[in-house]
Amino acid sequence: MKLSLASGVIAVLLLIAAIVSYSALFTVNQTKQALLVRLGQPVRVITEPGLNVKVPFIDNVIYVDKRILDLESPAQEVIASDQKRLVVDAFARYRITDPLKFYQTVGESGASSQLAILLNSALRSVLGGATLVDVVRNMREQLMSQVRGQLDHEAQQFGIQVVDVRIRRADLPKENSDAIYQRMKKERERQAAEYRAQGDEIAQRIRARAERDRGRDHEMQAFHWQDFHRSDSLRAVLFVALGGHRLGAREDDSRVAACACQGRRLDRTRPRVCS
Repeated sequence: MKLSLASGVIAVLLLIAAIVSYSALFTVNQTKQALLVRLGQPVRVITEPGLNVKVPFIDNVIYVDKRILDLESPAQEVIASDQKRLVVDAFARYRITDPLKFYQTVGESGASSQLAILLNSALRSVLGGATLVDVVRNMREQLMSQVRGQLDHEAQQFGIQVVDVRIRRADLPKENSDAIYQRMKKERERQAAEYRAQGDEIAQRIRARAERDRGRDHEMQAFHWQDFHRSDSLRAVLFVALGGHRLGAREDDSRVAACACQGRRLDRTRPRVCS
């Protein structure tokens, strides 16, 4: 009876020891860092992975992520230095470098909201001093670097290091974009109408020049035909004056013309004789 009672007590003690041992041990993963809190007061910060010991039922372990975290900021409207309105969509990447300060200031639940406020403030401050062209094209990298620097400086009070800030999109508001599109469309239509009018004018000049060249060709052809007939008549007169002397390759034609001039016709059976 006493043996069985002793065995039961030992079993209970072993169970209690196992529970206490399990409660006294905790592990820290490679992607985490731990903050040991005793009765609500921070006691120790553990950044190295491995097995660690705590006071069971008194100490509490708060795990904080060691990896780089993302912060998504909703799109907001910013007024540039040239009074142009911009819709800016940005995001940031950060890591927690001081778990104790992080726990004492913002905590895990309030970190994202606090950083989002700081990011919006930095965007308005930096982009408000730049022009629209600088934000969209000329100085985008420099401006993002300035925003990152300002946000990192302000986030250090929360034990946070800002790794990067990126402007995903910087556009005009929708109503401004529509107005600019309509203005560009009208300008392109005006240019197209101007180009068509210039093309029509050039086409008319080309057609008029072609008509003038065609008329000049007709006049030249008529002039050549008149010269041709005039030379034939001269040959005929010379043929008659020379008494039927051979004048060249066009002799028969000249004799025909000469006979025609005298009212007679050429006798083909007897050369140089008109009947």
